[in-house]
Amino acid sequence: MIRWIKCTAALGAAVLLQLYGTAAYYAWQLPDSYYVQTGSRLEVDTALHIAAVPTAHTVQAAVTASSAADTTSLRLFGIIPIKDVEIQEIDTPMLVPCGEPFGIKLRMDGAMVVGMERIETASGQRCPAQEAGIQTGDLIQSVDGTAINSNQSLQEAIAESDGTPVTVTLTRSGEACTVTLTPAYAAADNRYEAGIWVRDSSAGIGTITFYEPESGSFGGLGHPICDADTGDILPFGSGEAAAVTISQVTKGVSGCAGMLQGSFSDDAPLGELLCNNRCGVFGTLYHNPSAEEAIPMALKQEIQTGAAQILCTVSGDTPKAYDITLEEIDYSGTDSTRNMTVCITDPELLEVTGGIVQGMSGSPILQNGKLVGAVTHVFVDDPTRGYGIFCENMVRYGLSGS
Repeated sequence: MIRWIKCTAALGAAVLLQLYGTAAYYAWQLPDSYYVQTGSRLEVDTALHIAAVPTAHTVQAAVTASSAADTTSLRLFGIIPIKDVEIQEIDTPMLVPCGEPFGIKLRMDGAMVVGMERIETASGQRCPAQEAGIQTGDLIQSVDGTAINSNQSLQEAIAESDGTPVTVTLTRSGEACTVTLTPAYAAADNRYEAGIWVRDSSAGIGTITFYEPESGSFGGLGHPICDADTGDILPFGSGEAAAVTISQVTKGVSGCAGMLQGSFSDDAPLGELLCNNRCGVFGTLYHNPSAEEAIPMALKQEIQTGAAQILCTVSGDTPKAYDITLEEIDYSGTDSTRNMTVCITDPELLEVTGGIVQGMSGSPILQNGKLVGAVTHVFVDDPTRGYGIFCENMVRYGLSGS
């Protein structure tokens, strides 16, 4: 009898240990906040039953300063605490899934420093920008009070200094600062120079993810436009969305990403860009670009591994649906643009592109009649696979202005 009691106690302890270990795993895996449709309760789709038990207090919501988010306790089998999460009720937006290609013409709010060079002067080589403390990635915004909005305006401001020290106002890591720069006379160019390479604009091709009919707002790309030299998100000044026709595809192979190639149309712009942030490019369009009907945005807890579709354009300007599989869903939140692992399974798309290629970023992902998110990245060693972003992240950080 005593032996039976000991065995039972040991078995019970092992079960409890396993249950609490499972709770710890879910605490790490599940997100700290959720949206739910107004009037509904949170339901978490997991292998083991997890109950959402509301608590008494509320906290300020992250998306809008005017609403509050309830705090809910997640409990394994309704008993074992996992963690407290924030729940915010929203009216799930109705969005038109697109898949049309668009041209991105982005102008910066200043001139970004992407490199430096030494200037040959009568007294030897100098780099005035480096001497002044200017760094790669700095955004130059004015010289002696004159606004800088292009490489040309920066060159003119430095050349007109006649070698006298100038005050340069710049932004570094979001902080404004000023430095004093003494231009050097470059005999080879017959002018005064600062010894820096800058970039003032960028252009490329991406895919429109969704269009919001009531406001005319759109989101695309699913990841930021970054500088090729510094890797930093390009600081946004202004921009426009242009019509594009896809004319050719460079097929992706292991070790080398493919690419959609196309040309910008001479027609009037499709719309205005208003934002370039960590979750994509956002703005307004002058008309609905898609023939698709508006569908609900999927909340992240509604997304499931398994079959799904993407809309993308690999020829001309008309999108088509292709089959994919969502292999993995990541709620950890460590990267807001890599929430899902996507695998292209459609034989037709694989034959044409080899999988995911540059220019397909922003291709909308559909599942169970809802807009799940967008393709964002390709695995270079396996172009059939890549990452996707939750649509709710694009809406939260794009349309909300967060």
